[in-house]
Amino acid sequence: MTEMITAGNEAGHGSTLMQQLHQSQKKHKRRTWLLVAPLLLFIGLSFVVPIASVLVKSVANPELRTAMPTVTAALSHWDGNAIPDDSTFQALVSDLRSARASGQISSVAKRLSYEDPSYRSLIMHTLRAAPDDITQPGATRTALTTALPLWRNIDTWRSVQRASRPFTALYLLAVFDRKVDIHTGAVTRLPDDKALYVNVLERTLLMAGVVTLLCLVLGYPLAYWLSKQPAGRANLLMIMVLLPFWTSLIVRTASWIVLLQSGGLINGGLIHLGIIDKPLELVFNRIGVYIAMTHILLPFIVLPLYAVMKGISPNYMRAAISLGAHPFVAFWRVYVPQTYAGVAAGGLLVFIMAIGYYITPALLGGPGDQMLSYFVAFFTNTTMNWGMAAALGSQLLVIVIMLYLVYIRVTRTQAEIAAR
Repeated sequence: MTEMITAGNEAGHGSTLMQQLHQSQKKHKRRTWLLVAPLLLFIGLSFVVPIASVLVKSVANPELRTAMPTVTAALSHWDGNAIPDDSTFQALVSDLRSARASGQISSVAKRLSYEDPSYRSLIMHTLRAAPDDITQPGATRTALTTALPLWRNIDTWRSVQRASRPFTALYLLAVFDRKVDIHTGAVTRLPDDKALYVNVLERTLLMAGVVTLLCLVLGYPLAYWLSKQPAGRANLLMIMVLLPFWTSLIVRTASWIVLLQSGGLINGGLIHLGIIDKPLELVFNRIGVYIAMTHILLPFIVLPLYAVMKGISPNYMRAAISLGAHPFVAFWRVYVPQTYAGVAAGGLLVFIMAIGYYITPALLGGPGDQMLSYFVAFFTNTTMNWGMAAALGSQLLVIVIMLYLVYIRVTRTQAEIAAR
């Protein structure tokens, strides 16, 4: 009996200890979440919210719904098979008058011009052709269709109906050189003389890929050499690698203009040495962009490579050589595979940064060397077309996410192979 009571007390004491352990773990988790909550809030406000805003702007279609609510409501029930009745024409004139009074008519004309450039002048001339008294039956429709033949075209009304919807695929289609045909409503490809953004995207990916490859070719031996140096010398050399970070990007880019121009130091030195007879064209073309971007982004691939190489034991190479392998074969088949993680991390970092470059191509490149970010800035600062700017930004965001997923898959595969 005494043994049973003792066992029961021990079981109760063990249960109490488990409860205390669970409570302690809950307190620890709660304390951890409280510590990281400010960081999560900062990331949400400064990163997640702006990205969500960009994604929404790329499909948002608020111009006509805000400035022309009556026409928007009327066209929501229109079947699209015939020209709308006179009440819709009256609503059109009434909304345009209200939009002119509130200063929104220019945004309406601008939005409809994205559907067809001729619609801008159509909107601007509609109020001039409208009768003073729009309440007379049939007067408004007759006056507008007589003075402005586009209002007799059913495709015009279909375009207005499309532009009055809450969301639109116009901008996302445009960044892939596609549009909705105003006659059939099908998605069609733009003519070659009007297609632009797919070529710009291909150019952006090509230039970013070339810069990444150049950084890898230059950065890999540099990182390898740094990893073989004594600790004191390696730290000093690493400070020299990081030294460009202490200089403004614009200053570094402008300095390359001074170095690469026809009368610059590089051309002057080559002519003085007799290597060339006339200056090389190294600036305001793609060569200058490649040189400057490689110089600026090189540290971003050296750092992860150096970190990985510093942790690789030299015994692997020694063992391979002692077993009869040629030093180059041992390096290529034993050492290099262990640096794949650094190559992938550094290459991904450089490529992601390169596809978003704006200042360097704008200052050192020509018209045919501008990347996607140039057009984002153009639509943001010049034409104020936030929809196109957001669509181009979303395009870059999707590319970055896809690259990140590929990186995760590659590193996971490498980890599985290493575990075997």
